[in-house]
Amino acid sequence: MNNVTRPNRAFYLDGEVAVVSGAGSRMRGEIGNGRATAILLARQGARVVLLDFNERWAMDTKEMIDAEGGESVVVQADVTDEGSIQNAVAKAVRTYGKVDILVNIVGVGGAMGDATKLDIAEWNRDMAINVTSMMLMSRHIIPEMRKQGRGSIVNMSSVSGLLGGNPSLLYPTSKGAIIQMTRAMAAQHGPENIRVNCVCPGMVFTPMVRGRGMTDEMRQARINQNLLKREGDAWDVAHAILFLCGKESKWITGLVMPVDGGVRHTSSGHLWECRPRLRLTCKTDYRGQSRPTSSESRHSGCRKDGEA
Repeated sequence: MNNVTRPNRAFYLDGEVAVVSGAGSRMRGEIGNGRATAILLARQGARVVLLDFNERWAMDTKEMIDAEGGESVVVQADVTDEGSIQNAVAKAVRTYGKVDILVNIVGVGGAMGDATKLDIAEWNRDMAINVTSMMLMSRHIIPEMRKQGRGSIVNMSSVSGLLGGNPSLLYPTSKGAIIQMTRAMAAQHGPENIRVNCVCPGMVFTPMVRGRGMTDEMRQARINQNLLKREGDAWDVAHAILFLCGKESKWITGLVMPVDGGVRHTSSGHLWECRPRLRLTCKTDYRGQSRPTSSESRHSGCRKDGEA
């Protein structure tokens, strides 16, 4: 007499449709959080909607998925514009018929300075990118999940949302807001069998960080702050997201999961101590030009050195 049910193959996502915002990466062939997440979801059988402001970056991700035999489609969208999001979700549904999974990854380091120095226009723009975009994406995808009677949403925050820190006011504030938004959404949509969870990466080494000229000394300082004394990367973050997307986590909602090597448990200081003094750096696409417009800087323009 055996009442034990054998589990399905781990992380089996065949037939699932996942939307990943920020699915591109500014450096061709390299792996950021969005790209790693999209690739892992496709490897497990999901059909992935690669949503990004920069269509070329998303196409690079698609080529990597295609090379492994996965299935994906690129959708260009500005996640701070509700009309653009509506169109993107409509295209996803036209292409694959449904949406089961949403991963909100888009975010920026954003405006620097304390409350006395911040430019209010930059503050509003960056809060729209980091926080409001996740609400808008959820607003238009949750109705599609309701049709399936279930769904999984994973929002990307940061350990800085748990720890706070200096020198930025905007970044930890926006990341903390994502954490509380996740908890509220989990409570609101749990009765609909729609799960909402959050990952909080620590100081992982990604193309965005490397592209800012981080020295070996700065990099080692970041490593020294975590308990494991080794460096995390985008794959570490993506595997946590994969778990929260899948049926293996079907009884988990409202979770805030740090992926940080234990840095929040150390006494060496807060997350931001190992950041270099930040300066505005123009990325390759804008080299020699003036500061990008607000729409350009959302996903592909100038950022601050040392962003986590």
